[in-house]
Amino acid sequence: MRFGRLGTELKSGYNAMTTRGSDMMMDIGYQVMTEGECVNFLDRVQETAFVILTGKVEVAWQGKQEIMERHSLFDENPYCLHVPCGVEVTINALEASEVLVQQTLNDRNFAPVFYRPEDVQADVFGKGMWKGTAERTVRTIFDYDNAPYSNMVNGEVINSPGRWSGYIPHNHPQPEVYTYKFDKPQGFGACFIGDDAFKITHNSWSELSGGLMHPQVTAPGYAMWYSWMIRHLPDNPWKKTRTDLPEHTWLLDPEAQIWEPNR
Repeated sequence: MRFGRLGTELKSGYNAMTTRGSDMMMDIGYQVMTEGECVNFLDRVQETAFVILTGKVEVAWQGKQEIMERHSLFDENPYCLHVPCGVEVTINALEASEVLVQQTLNDRNFAPVFYRPEDVQADVFGKGMWKGTAERTVRTIFDYDNAPYSNMVNGEVINSPGRWSGYIPHNHPQPEVYTYKFDKPQGFGACFIGDDAFKITHNSWSELSGGLMHPQVTAPGYAMWYSWMIRHLPDNPWKKTRTDLPEHTWLLDPEAQIWEPNR
C-alpha cells in the first residue's frame, strides 16, 4: 500500500495505519479517547512516541506525570512523550482527546524524554521563493540530532491553503509516513509518490518507500497539517540528507526565470 484513508470520523480506541511488518517498519495509529478514559501501553520490543493532537491528557511513566494539552494543530506546537521498549505508559483523558502513536523496533535503553511545545524546533521553509507558493512551517520534535539513540524521527508540517511542501521534489533511502488533517473536514489536497498521485483527505495517510519523490499540495481555502515520521535504516540513519530531482534543481537559483502572465 502507498496510500490509505481512515475516514472523516475516527472510531473510539486505536485506529491503525501502518505496521512494522510493512516496508515502513513502523506501527503508527491514532488513539481516540473519551473524557475519563484510561489506557495503558507497554511494548517490550518497540520504542514509542506519543504526540498529543487534540484535547488534554495526563501521561504517567516510571513514577512521573505530565499534562499534554492541545487545541489547535495549526497554531500550537505539540507535546510528546518518547519512551524506550519495556516502559509502561498510562494515558488518562481529562477531556476528549486524540493522540498519535508511533512505534518501531529498538533494543537500546534510553531515558524517556518529555517534549514540551517550547522544545520543538519550528522553521519556515521556502520563504521568499516562488512567490511564497511553497512556504510552510516545519516542526521537528526529535530526529538524529537530538535523539541519536532512536530509530525514528517525528515532526509536523503546516501547509497554508494552496501551497506546496516537500518541494522541490526529492527523495531519501529511508521510509517515511505522512498522516494528514485539515482545518475543515472537507479539505483536500494531493500527494505525489514517485510517478503516482493520490487525493489527500482528512485522516488519510501516505507511505513513502525509500527512493521515491514525495511533494504535497493543499487546495486553496484549506490549511493542511501532516505528521512526518521517518524510520532510520540500519547503519543509514536519516541526517537531514535528501536527493533533489535534478530536473527541478534550477528552481533553487535565486535568479531563476519563472514565467508570469502579462497584465
